[in-house]
Amino acid sequence: MKLATFTHKGATRIGAVTDAGIVDFSAAAPELPKDMIAFLAAGDEAMARARKAAETGAAIPLDEAVLEAPVLKPSKVMAIGLNYADHVKESGQEMPPHQIWFSKSPTSVAAPYADVLKPAVSDFIDYEAELCVVIGKRARHVPRERAHEVIAGYCCGNDISVRDWQLRTPQYVIGKSFDTHGPIGPWITTGDELSDPHARDIKCFVNGEQRQSSNTRHLIFDCFAQIEELSKAMTLEPGDVIFTGTPGGVGGAMNPMTFLKAGDKVRVEISGLGYIENTFVEEKPETLVG
Repeated sequence: MKLATFTHKGATRIGAVTDAGIVDFSAAAPELPKDMIAFLAAGDEAMARARKAAETGAAIPLDEAVLEAPVLKPSKVMAIGLNYADHVKESGQEMPPHQIWFSKSPTSVAAPYADVLKPAVSDFIDYEAELCVVIGKRARHVPRERAHEVIAGYCCGNDISVRDWQLRTPQYVIGKSFDTHGPIGPWITTGDELSDPHARDIKCFVNGEQRQSSNTRHLIFDCFAQIEELSKAMTLEPGDVIFTGTPGGVGGAMNPMTFLKAGDKVRVEISGLGYIENTFVEEKPETLVG
């Protein structure tokens, strides 16, 4: 099943993407929660009801709806660094003996086809194509062999990075957390529909030029190992998003270094999951108080 958050006729709700379009759960199964986090938290019974609705409900044509980030306001967005060997090499780093984690602000999350901001304070903006995991059940101290049980599904993501802000301190958080710098989507593909998350081709294109090309089998620490590690430290909640790492080919490692500018269009596609595509627009900084 492909779970989506979408806006149609001025109202935002959740549903399932099918060959016919989007089945609106608020119409096909009105007893279900109306937002993705509450829906995932409702558990297996809600998921079963949604599957039945997706098979029988009327669909809205996809071109009549706007796809939003599948999880609008996750409680946590976690991201792992240096998790493909070719990216470790191009970064000039040692192979990590342990998983390297940082967080992205929930306000970095953006819709799969929305414009994203080229910040006013930096010209060093980079792309990072990534497989994202969406948590479906509360999880703590989960062994690797059970990690699949807490995954709702998978989607595409772009861990957009403001390199000068990222690298001017030992901690990456601010450089990874600019508003709109975490587009995800286009929907959550549930685990039962994805035969193996560790056999997915992953690619990134900038203005049609391929910059990254790899496969998730090359993850140093795979999705299940990541959940095992994170859940030793924190309770993972339904709707939490995990960025699982980017392969080699980032702009900051090119010779010469090549960063994104306003007008650039970045596409991330992963086999079996679809694609996201975002255009960079110049930020117009305005003071906001209240």
